[in-house]
Amino acid sequence: MAFENLSSRIESALKNLSGKGKVGENDLDVTLREIRLALLEADVNLKVARSFVNDVRTKALGAKVLNGLNPSEQVIKIVNDELTELMGEVAVPLNKSAKIPTVILMAGLQGAGKTTTVAKLANKFKKEENARPLLIAADVYRPAAIEQLQTLGNQLDIPVFEEGTNVDPRQIVKDGLAQAKKNNNDYVFIDTAGRLQIDEDLMKELKDIQDISKPDEVLLVVDAMTGQNATETAEGFNNALDVTGIVLTKLDGDTRGGAALSIRAVTGKPIKFVGEGEKVDNLDVFYPERMASRILGMGDVLTLIEKAQTDFDEKQAADQLEKLRLNTFDFNDFLDQLKQVQNMGPLEDMLKMLPGMANNPALANMSIDPKDFSHMEAIVQSMTNKERQDPELLVPARRRRIAAGSGRPVIEVNKLIKQFVQMRDMMHRFTNGKGLPSGMESMFGDVDTNEMSNMMGQMGMPSMGGGIGGKIADAAMKRAFKKIQKKKKKRK
Repeated sequence: MAFENLSSRIESALKNLSGKGKVGENDLDVTLREIRLALLEADVNLKVARSFVNDVRTKALGAKVLNGLNPSEQVIKIVNDELTELMGEVAVPLNKSAKIPTVILMAGLQGAGKTTTVAKLANKFKKEENARPLLIAADVYRPAAIEQLQTLGNQLDIPVFEEGTNVDPRQIVKDGLAQAKKNNNDYVFIDTAGRLQIDEDLMKELKDIQDISKPDEVLLVVDAMTGQNATETAEGFNNALDVTGIVLTKLDGDTRGGAALSIRAVTGKPIKFVGEGEKVDNLDVFYPERMASRILGMGDVLTLIEKAQTDFDEKQAADQLEKLRLNTFDFNDFLDQLKQVQNMGPLEDMLKMLPGMANNPALANMSIDPKDFSHMEAIVQSMTNKERQDPELLVPARRRRIAAGSGRPVIEVNKLIKQFVQMRDMMHRFTNGKGLPSGMESMFGDVDTNEMSNMMGQMGMPSMGGGIGGKIADAAMKRAFKKIQKKKKKRK
């Protein structure tokens, strides 16, 4: 995943300040030198890296960090704030038209993932707003570009307007917009042609399409894996077009993260969405503060919770929480929960959103095989209904029968049962007597960070611990929970 190396390098640099009652100017310079090298290694633009380090140094000295209490924590806060500011401070929403349709022109080089991003964005608004998007296939040059968009459209049940490869893209856009107006589509996404590099013909065509469509949003799709080239690409397109926002793709690949840290500073244009994964729902709003937290190893609890809220059935989650409170949660509920967790994506990616876990050695080479979930399902499905409802019935003879029925070793059956009972008992203690409003958010809303740390330890995860890492994690957790509590109060 992006940023892992950068994150570990910055954490290592900041540890040089750990435990010091006072931090000398020399100590600060040594730490900032390491941070600058880490940024350059992550392919951050040289001017951006220099400016970032100078700003941190100026603010650290201006805030009298050197004479203050807990100077290391103050420096960490300044680094976090500067990272957030560098990437834009706040999430920038999509520009929307006062009347339908909202027209979104998608631009970018060939291979950046533009066509896939068109489908992902349309799918996002269809799901979240019950919108009726239309996709216009205006790339008549790349082989199979229209077919790719049609395949994605069919998969997502989203209409695609196309007129083949023998019609001028400008005419296709005109006809497509007329079709959208006739059908009262809420959004129109124009998939334009790309090139292997920026050229005059490409830019002229894009400018013409921009003049014809008068888009509310011109989104530039940039491949994060191209590093500083991504920044140069963004600058080139921005000089020729009135780009309003950036979509950064392939952020989950073998990328060092420099593009995310440089593009805003170089172009002045906000990153609005990021793509991490190949699935059609692997596209998220870009939150600078959350990305800064990830880079500093603080995790991304808010995104994790929002993801859980999206992928979990709210009523089912509320029922399961009530069962946990009453200690009636059984293997049938466990099986339902297992399936919902699988829908959220790779478990190792979710764990890395927890504070202090991204660079934890225990997760460095962690890869949870989807077969592990299948094995657990097989074990539970080999139980009788009574055994699923009451684990106390699972005496050795029954466990041997379950092992034979599921094709798994007895030791694996014993381990699953033991973990289930421990998890159920722990969550029963965790929720009992606190009242349970519906939804997963409410479960996190009243959590004390010390309780969370203890819970993680009981689950076999490393504790947040002491020192800088523990304090960073604790602060991140508290910040996330406070935001959730504010949301709950607003809804009330």
